[in-house]
Amino acid sequence: MAEKAAAAAPAVSVGETVSGTVEHVAPYGAFVRLESGQKAMVHISELSHNYVKKVEDVLEQGKKITAKVIKIDDKGRIDLSIKALQVKEVRPPVHREEDFEKKLTNFLKFSDEKIADLNSKCKDPRGTKRRAGGGTSGKK
Repeated sequence: MAEKAAAAAPAVSVGETVSGTVEHVAPYGAFVRLESGQKAMVHISELSHNYVKKVEDVLEQGKKITAKVIKIDDKGRIDLSIKALQVKEVRPPVHREEDFEKKLTNFLKFSDEKIADLNSKCKDPRGTKRRAGGGTSGKK
């Protein structure tokens, strides 16, 4: 009987954009009833280009969505992607060489300051080095 319902409904194909309503939300994704009557799933990794901690942060039961069909397996299960329809934020290219040079310069400056600070702490006010033993000479 399920085969008859699937055969009667218009088939969807990979790459097609479909609409549907969220029927159930699970920790790993959401199940969607397509307008064609077929059931599909959106995995949590296909919800957004940004990090999604919980499916409920993006979807809720009864919400209407538009998604792209990304896979139909041998058993006829349909996988959807919402992020495939979203425009990914394009960041301008970073000049890594300049960035590296800047970081290296800052590191060397900080390092020189630390070494100078350590050297000044290792000398007493007369300019002689302190002994490593903690100042006790063993004499009484």
